[in-house]
Amino acid sequence: MRLFPIGYLALVVSGLLFILSLLFTPQHDNAWWLVALFGFLTVVGISDVLQAKRAVLRNYPILGHFRYMLESVRPEIRQYFLEDDAAPNPFSRNQRSLVYQRAKQAIDKRPFGTQMDVYQSDYEWINHSIAPAKVGSHDFRITIGAERAQPYSASIFNISAMSFGALSANAIRALNQGAQKGGFMHDTGEGSISRYHKPENPNDAGGDLVWEIGSGYFGCRNDDGSFSAEKFALNAQLPQVKMIEVKLSQGAKPGHGGVLPGAKVSVEIAAARGIPLGIDCVSPSSHSAFDSPIGLLQFIEQLRNLSGGKPTGFKLAVGHPWEFFGIVKAMLATGITPDFIVIDGGEGGTGAAPVEFTDHVGVPLQEALLLAHNTLVGAKLRDKVKIGASGKIVSAFDIVRTLALGADWCNSARGFMFALGCIQSQSCHTDRCPTGIATQDNLRQRALVVPDKAERVANFHRNTLKALAELIAAAGLHHPSELKPHHLVRRVSANQVKLASALLPYLESGQLLSEANPERELPEVFGKYWPIAQAESFSPIH
Repeated sequence: MRLFPIGYLALVVSGLLFILSLLFTPQHDNAWWLVALFGFLTVVGISDVLQAKRAVLRNYPILGHFRYMLESVRPEIRQYFLEDDAAPNPFSRNQRSLVYQRAKQAIDKRPFGTQMDVYQSDYEWINHSIAPAKVGSHDFRITIGAERAQPYSASIFNISAMSFGALSANAIRALNQGAQKGGFMHDTGEGSISRYHKPENPNDAGGDLVWEIGSGYFGCRNDDGSFSAEKFALNAQLPQVKMIEVKLSQGAKPGHGGVLPGAKVSVEIAAARGIPLGIDCVSPSSHSAFDSPIGLLQFIEQLRNLSGGKPTGFKLAVGHPWEFFGIVKAMLATGITPDFIVIDGGEGGTGAAPVEFTDHVGVPLQEALLLAHNTLVGAKLRDKVKIGASGKIVSAFDIVRTLALGADWCNSARGFMFALGCIQSQSCHTDRCPTGIATQDNLRQRALVVPDKAERVANFHRNTLKALAELIAAAGLHHPSELKPHHLVRRVSANQVKLASALLPYLESGQLLSEANPERELPEVFGKYWPIAQAESFSPIH
């Protein structure tokens, strides 16, 4: 039986050295620091043994603190010294470096060949043409809400939803000024329109805004949290607001509401969201303005009318297929169609979310986008509804891939955060963001110089679309809207590749309508869930 626990060795040694330093220090006047040092270590060791919260410190007094010190800097050690350049999660060093280089107008070229294993399963590429097209303008745009009173000509690459509150005032200012410089749109996030989304000089136009309306109805709510048509109309008719987006769910935490503690509801956040100062702000998990697919479309129509005919749509992370099918059936039943739908992939990010939701809730972008695109095609509604997509999109190839699968435009949140200087420290939820982006700490956000970062945001957008122009020209195309699934190739094994058009299911126009498809020969998800979806309820027909 061992009589002396080896973990106590540091405590015993420090105690002995403390005693020896007391005995010999009087003979050396300049050595009292040894008494202080070993006395401090001895006190720390004794307190470690006596405390009851940390077992490691009880068994390893003094030494156990090194474990906690190393644990606290483990992410930084991995990121700066151990991480593979191509390790993909959340974003690889190569992806981040590409954004930094394009934002800073630095060289974004690579020497010596690809670092990717081109024979690994799931490797993807775009086929090029022997007769490539001439590289033309990179200002690729699409028209959203062409039949509305105020249609919007949108860039095909835009800033995804990030709220003031999750992001600092300076970050919001830089993003919006960058959007204004580059001519693309900036989604407000469900935190609504703050004064930082607007130009400091009232005579300036400001960046184009997509006003996101979440279940908390921030910026357009009554005191009881219900929707206020009067307050909505007041904000929606601002010239800077170009589109209205109803948020049903987001990729990082679909089906999950939230509470902003009253202590964090500052004067500015209260003003932006239209909520009482210092009172807990509840964002429910579902909307109170509607409870059915038909109700959702009627709400969209109401918002469109109140805004003066601006393009209006909704955003969601796809979950139960019959719920989305029910919305499409409601379009057929009512004749009301949203001008756009934004599909948020399950791989999307957020400032803070339960890990189970981040890792295991929400359909990934590829499958969610295919479901939405196919459903609209199968119902002969695809030409009436534009589709946006978001979920880990930062490079020109990410855009190519997403548009080829069925989207009309792409949004990026974390990509533009990298353009602002985000270093992926993953401390967004702590209010201690080292770059001043995801914090409300005034001292920390002072580090983010708005004019410089706004220029970087615009640079990242412009240089990414320049790369996109070169990619589609190499494929023999003139506009990204020409991209189709057959342009995308994926390796499925070491000796087999397939076109996306052969690998992924695509419906024909009208295939979901009985008169166009009497045999009902449908892919499994449509054959099983389309018949039980209903326009009158989000629940399936039993």
